[in-house]
Amino acid sequence: MNNKNYQVEKLCGFYVSDWHLTTTILPYINSKIDEKTKVITILENNIEENIKVLMEKLNLKNKNEILSIRWTSVDGKKYINIENILNKEISKNTENIILISGNKNYIDVINNNISKWLEKANIKSIKIIDFFEVTEFNNNIVNILDGHDKILNTCGEREISDVFDGYCKKVVNNE
Repeated sequence: MNNKNYQVEKLCGFYVSDWHLTTTILPYINSKIDEKTKVITILENNIEENIKVLMEKLNLKNKNEILSIRWTSVDGKKYINIENILNKEISKNTENIILISGNKNYIDVINNNISKWLEKANIKSIKIIDFFEVTEFNNNIVNILDGHDKILNTCGEREISDVFDGYCKKVVNNE
C-alpha cells in the first residue's frame, strides 16, 4: 500500500542549449521569487556563468536572490546527494519549486530520488519542473508530455494542449 501524503504538480519544458535554458527560465524564476517561492535547482550542466552574464545585462529587482540560487551541476546518481540538497534547501514555510534540467535519463534518476525523499519528508505539496534537452528525446515527446501536468516556456506556465496543437493526454485506467 502506497501512503502518498503529498501532492506533486509536474511541469515540463524543453531547451536546445544552456543559453536557451537560461533565458527561458529566468523570467519565470524572477516572478516566482516575487511570490516568495523557494527555487531549488538540480542541473546536469553548470549554467552559473550564463546566469551571471545575464544578471549583469538585465535590471531585475531579484538579482541577489537569483544569484544566490545554486546554478552548478549536481551528480544525481547518488540518492544521498539529492537528499542532502533537498533537506538543506526546501523551505517548510513557503511554496517550493524544484527545477531539474538535463537529458531524459538524468531527469528520470533525479525524479526517482526526489520521490524517495518525498516519502520521508514532511512536505504537503511541491512543484517539479523537468527541463529536457531536446537533442536527447526526439520521439519520446508524447511520453514526456503524458507524465506532466503543464508545460513551461517563455510565456510561463501553459496547458500542454495550448502549446502542442492536437495533443491529448493518455488517461491510464488503474482498474
